[in-house]
Amino acid sequence: MSRLVIISNRLPVTINKKDGELFYYPSAGGLATGLSSMDKSIEQLWIGWPGGNIEDKKEKKEIKDQLANDGLVPVFLSEKDIELYYEGFSNKVVWPHFHYFTQFTNYNNHSYWSAYERVNNKFMEVLKEHLRDDDVVWVHDYQLMLLPALIRTFNPNTEIGFFLHIPFPSYEIFRTLPWREELLEGLLGADQIGFHTYDYMRHFLSAAYRIAGFEHNFGKINVGQRIVNVDVFPMGIDYEKYAFPERYLDGEHFENTISRLTSKGRKLILSIDRLDYTKGIPQRIKAFEKFIKKNPQYHGKVTLLLIVVPSRSKVDQYQELKNEVDTLVGKVDGQFRTFGWSPIQYFYRSFPFQELTAIYKAADIALITPLRDGMNLVAKEFVASKEVSKKGVLILSEMAGASNELTDALIVNPRDITDMEEALEKAMEMSLEEQAERLTKMQHRLKKYTVKHWAETFLTELSQMSVLKSSNEINELNEDSKFQLLSDYKNAKNRLILLDYDGTLVSFKPEPHLAKPDAEVLALLEGLRDSEANKLVIISGRDKDTLGDWLGHLDLEMSAEHGVWRFQKSNWELAHGITNSWKKDIRPVLEAMVERTPGSFIEEKDYSIAWHYRKIDKALGEKRIREFRDVLLYLTANLDLQVLEGNKVVEVKNSGVNKGNATLKWVNSSDWDFILAIGDDNTDEDIFKALPDFGYSIKVGRDKTAAKYSLFGVKKVRALLKELVEIKVT
Repeated sequence: MSRLVIISNRLPVTINKKDGELFYYPSAGGLATGLSSMDKSIEQLWIGWPGGNIEDKKEKKEIKDQLANDGLVPVFLSEKDIELYYEGFSNKVVWPHFHYFTQFTNYNNHSYWSAYERVNNKFMEVLKEHLRDDDVVWVHDYQLMLLPALIRTFNPNTEIGFFLHIPFPSYEIFRTLPWREELLEGLLGADQIGFHTYDYMRHFLSAAYRIAGFEHNFGKINVGQRIVNVDVFPMGIDYEKYAFPERYLDGEHFENTISRLTSKGRKLILSIDRLDYTKGIPQRIKAFEKFIKKNPQYHGKVTLLLIVVPSRSKVDQYQELKNEVDTLVGKVDGQFRTFGWSPIQYFYRSFPFQELTAIYKAADIALITPLRDGMNLVAKEFVASKEVSKKGVLILSEMAGASNELTDALIVNPRDITDMEEALEKAMEMSLEEQAERLTKMQHRLKKYTVKHWAETFLTELSQMSVLKSSNEINELNEDSKFQLLSDYKNAKNRLILLDYDGTLVSFKPEPHLAKPDAEVLALLEGLRDSEANKLVIISGRDKDTLGDWLGHLDLEMSAEHGVWRFQKSNWELAHGITNSWKKDIRPVLEAMVERTPGSFIEEKDYSIAWHYRKIDKALGEKRIREFRDVLLYLTANLDLQVLEGNKVVEVKNSGVNKGNATLKWVNSSDWDFILAIGDDNTDEDIFKALPDFGYSIKVGRDKTAAKYSLFGVKKVRALLKELVEIKVT
């Protein structure tokens, strides 16, 4: 099997220096815990920052050698890196912005962005020293969003996965970030991008399309010649570890801790979070205060165990938050405390695993109400801890990613104090039968979808993407195929060349009239026309007047409106049996679509009408098509018309008229010994199907096609035509 290279901001080991001596500690956090449970038979290498600022060369070598024994590779960061890249761009720009706290986002510190670029490149330089050709690289989280593209540039064939452990914001929020395009470009260097929830995935796909122009089909994005898979992979926990912690710990100490917590017989409400403005800690203290005020019968019978883990204590917002929490705790304590009862037990510190799992076991209610959270594994850990007792109630914020899975929790709006207070009342009064029923349902899911399952599913799907790419490989016109095409062209005496216009010779423009041919296109067409062996034909959906204005002077043969009109010997001929009397019935339907869809527009041709939605969101355009499809199909069936769906356009025209029928007239008009057809959308498929077996057909783009070959983009089409023009027949 391929080696797995994991890259994250932090290694699973943290190094601290005290009195000149280096100390190694396990890193806290779900990622380190989760990936440590993966199948050990897979060879792994983990690259990341070991913590602290190590400058001494001897110490760096000592650390490298020590960590290498465990398959770990350090990336050493300077104090400046830590200040500007980690505390700066990562935690003062990306973190607040992606969590919807834009008031805390620093949009104007470009030294932060420079440091972010520099450190992502620093990670790349370390990876270069270790990367093998067959490695699978898995990059993690918001600190390294530029890294996938850097890896792709260094080694285009590397299999790359990326997972974002925090929310991805809506397009309207993401678009305000000055570095939005660079971040998207960085992420799209991956073969697969994973998110915790469908909402985050949907937001990313919307941003990729509306900012960078990348469309997707069921979560698969075409990026140049690559397909990027975007999917949902909810992260789980090591269920057994939290369901049966006594198996991993000193059982006696564990039980003593539980006894101490439950000795006074009070209901225990647990709130545990890192100190962060995204966690909603002040709101839950206020909700508890309201609960105590409203329910005096619970005075002395319930305690809020408030655990706040220190974080980013040097940042102003966090210092202010700490002061606010301290003040609120003091207020509630001052109001309700009695000689034998303190309503809130407040701890501003972290707890080791042994004590933390004992607290989970002892708690009757978990109050987990972040204002915004990528997943929140604490909620899952609490539920798992009730595996044996089946006693306990989880109150969970609807803004936590975990709420999509733990639907049997009491789901609350974390900004609605009354909603949380009422949930506390319901939790206190919930029967043991209902508690057991809710917990059992949630535990069933958590047992199945563990962190090991999460990692294996992500990597399996990444591997399948690689297989899919090879099995569905588009037959690109490679050098060998092109050599044969050019050779056949050179040796032929009677050639037919059929070219679509929009999307083939000229890129799509916001307005159809902006796609006027430039000097290069005109020169290519003239060059192909001037060869005595060539018959050059433009087959387009354009109206005849536009084609005539743009290309009529070139003395070419043309087909307009998908075969309605044929241009030969300087005259336009109308196909047999064509009428346009039906347009009065269809026009109101398309006008209604325009009225309901600002930014779309109608293009009326002699014998067809097209509704364009190239300037609006593709999803909205497709929604409108679905809404009006039944009406259009009913009308067109009665009027002997057909509906064509092209590239962000719907066109209604006479039935039986298409580019394929137009093509056959030219194909059957002579004994050709070389035929070439190039087109880009669904309407051009009829051209490809009409060619004889010896003809060369080329699709522009990555879509499935009846064409023999594909080219990726207008530039490559022009390059091929230039090579044809340059061939001199002897």
